[in-house]
Amino acid sequence: MKKYTKTHEWVEVEGNIATIGITAHAAEELGDITYVDLPEEGKEIKKGEALCAVESVKSASDVYSPVSGKVIEVNSELDASPELINDDAENAGWIVKMEISDESELDELLSEEEYKNSL
Repeated sequence: MKKYTKTHEWVEVEGNIATIGITAHAAEELGDITYVDLPEEGKEIKKGEALCAVESVKSASDVYSPVSGKVIEVNSELDASPELINDDAENAGWIVKMEISDESELDELLSEEEYKNSL
């Protein structure tokens, strides 16, 4: 099950691994994405900190981490094809996988319905 943030990130958790990306709504708002500044694998990130930056023809925006943890994998396909986020933001366009350090932070996130109601 996916959880969402008010800042338009999504997280899907399997065990203690969180896959994180931006929502389809955020991708639409940004327009054509031209570059993703991916974080280093092994980087420790706290909830609410900038995880990476996404640049589009309209603007550049930070992507904030919905949970605290360590980056264990980045979607390296985004280096050559950042438009994957526009094409499939909530699946193939994922940005990072993180090992979660505090699973209780997930309780503070929004359900899909709560997220849609916040738009």
